[in-house]
Amino acid sequence: MAEGFSRWLDRAETELAAQAEASARPTGWVLQVGSQALFTAMRQAFEQAQHRIWVETYILDPNGQVPELMQALNDAAQRGVEVRLLTDGFGTPQVPDEWPRQWAQSGVQWRTYKPLGPGGLWFPSRWRRLHRKLCVVDDHVAFCGGINWLDDHHDPIRQVQLAQPRFDAAVQITGPLVDKVAQVMNEVWWRLDVSSRLRQREVSAAWAAIRLRDWRSLWRQRPPQGLRTLVLRDNVSHRSDIVRAYLAAIGRARQEVWLANAFFMPAKRVQRALCVAAARGVKVRLVVQGHFEYALPYRATRHLYAPLLAAGVEIWEYHASYLHAKVAVVDERWATVGSSNLDPLSLLLAREANVVSRHPDDVRQVRQALAQAVLSGAKPIDQQALAQRRLWDRALDALTWWGVRLAVWITARSY
Repeated sequence: MAEGFSRWLDRAETELAAQAEASARPTGWVLQVGSQALFTAMRQAFEQAQHRIWVETYILDPNGQVPELMQALNDAAQRGVEVRLLTDGFGTPQVPDEWPRQWAQSGVQWRTYKPLGPGGLWFPSRWRRLHRKLCVVDDHVAFCGGINWLDDHHDPIRQVQLAQPRFDAAVQITGPLVDKVAQVMNEVWWRLDVSSRLRQREVSAAWAAIRLRDWRSLWRQRPPQGLRTLVLRDNVSHRSDIVRAYLAAIGRARQEVWLANAFFMPAKRVQRALCVAAARGVKVRLVVQGHFEYALPYRATRHLYAPLLAAGVEIWEYHASYLHAKVAVVDERWATVGSSNLDPLSLLLAREANVVSRHPDDVRQVRQALAQAVLSGAKPIDQQALAQRRLWDRALDALTWWGVRLAVWITARSY
């Protein structure tokens, strides 16, 4: 018994020392607007990496600056850094043939989250995607946001160069929150590892991975308590965390709510929260796509314009280029940057990750970026002009809205 207590005491001391070391690290938040700023910061971090580089991205596109970033990953792997790259099977259905060969030679570990296989998205179970954009370098820095590994001037759908870069954002984080980002990334990687071994009938290897798993980490490591937190959405233990964070912040708003979303089709409770905030005198400003990539979500969002405008919500359409950001500011005390839209796909089906900050300097950075985007590239929606649109357009918007809702209901059963 004494020996067992001694082992427990040693383990507890080790954990306390690790927590003290993490809390002593300098903390920071740097908002990166656009892929050029983000990729430059990432490449610098990759070049200095000594132990690990873990990356999750929905889209990996081989144009613009991305090959330079991939070369930095290869270089790091060749000098002994553990490099993991996880892409989504729908967002990245294929990569250039030479890249997997280069990764195999350099030692980059690449996996695909839920490859589509035959039938594509016809099976609703395949709609649950990995939409997070996360990266961890050693124990020092992490990145989280909405920016894919996709050059901001490249349109992957039409295969053309954009005159203006898409508006998107991510944050570069230092401090204790890096450990939390690494933990959630490692969890998904471990699950894929076990699933892959089982599919290949390597039962003994899969069982060994399960037995060696430190299951205590699932409840021992709690999100850091502080000004910055990582908020997740998955289909197990974090099903509503992101939307609840939004609702709590909007519910406490006293001056303003600024919200920019690439795809905005929220549930009634979010719409109600925005309308109630506007009714009590809060300035609610919503920034959505005007120059759109996909007609269906654009049409569905327009179905919400009339009731929101009638409640006093300002709606601005961003026309300078594509809007892909998922950011929000409430007063001068709350801001979020991440991968989650306020739409059914993000809030019901996808794995998402947002960083929430209550630090005034962080909030000011996000607010300034939003203000600059609105001033330079957005146009307000006029309520009277909206009411004068053709009946056919209004009917098509409504039909699209209900069609999207029905499709997601079939998969998620509730929203």
